[in-house]
Amino acid sequence: MTLVDSHCHLDDSQFDPDREEVIARALAAGVTQMLAIGTGEGPPDLEAAIRLADRHDFIYATVGVHPHDAAKATAQTFDRLRELARHPKVLLIGEIGLDYHYDFSPREVQREVFASQLGLAAETGKPVAIHTREAWDDTVDLLRRHGHGGVMHCFTGDAGQARQALDLGFHLSFGGVLTFPKAEANREAARLAPAGRLLIETDCPYLAPVPKRGKRNEPAFLVETARKLAEVRGVSLDEIAEATTRNFRGLCLPAACGNG
Repeated sequence: MTLVDSHCHLDDSQFDPDREEVIARALAAGVTQMLAIGTGEGPPDLEAAIRLADRHDFIYATVGVHPHDAAKATAQTFDRLRELARHPKVLLIGEIGLDYHYDFSPREVQREVFASQLGLAAETGKPVAIHTREAWDDTVDLLRRHGHGGVMHCFTGDAGQARQALDLGFHLSFGGVLTFPKAEANREAARLAPAGRLLIETDCPYLAPVPKRGKRNEPAFLVETARKLAEVRGVSLDEIAEATTRNFRGLCLPAACGNG
């Protein structure tokens, strides 16, 4: 069984004491590829994921400015993102989007930076990894206006939101929330999504799945989310592993993804 963690924050300081051991446990659990998210602590450092990807053949990277850090972005930030997007292991622009829960950056600034990064993704030919929290309508509006596809990261929405995202051409990436007892609306979304649009992720170190809930999440725990997704859809774990791995590789540039 081969799994791909399509969204993990391996640069997070929670992994500083044992990062290499975490990566080894992932490989032992069958997680043979990982997409490290390159938002880090925000500008000016935009290379957090690339540093990891450069050290490990099976780790790939994104680059982008998280909505929390939108107020830190400058013209030089976008110039640098444009350069980094050409790195051979950078597969997506992300995670980018809107977060109205914390409002760490003003909402208007978030929208401006989001729109600029959607433009950058179109320019560089990269899919996007979308973060949206309590900002669904504005996120969808901007995606419709800028017309770019990719991944709805850590999708926790309901069936209606799933249909909107699918109509926009997005893949839905399900994480640990899918396993939570009260997440039936999210499980309904997972049932209706076409098999060819499914991805799985940990978003580690956050949102550990049941039965690991409350612990620091890590890529090795991805198998629990895959198992729940298989149960929800009434298929085998192997089928979910095969489909989500194939979908991840299909979304990436073939030359970058390989068969690793």
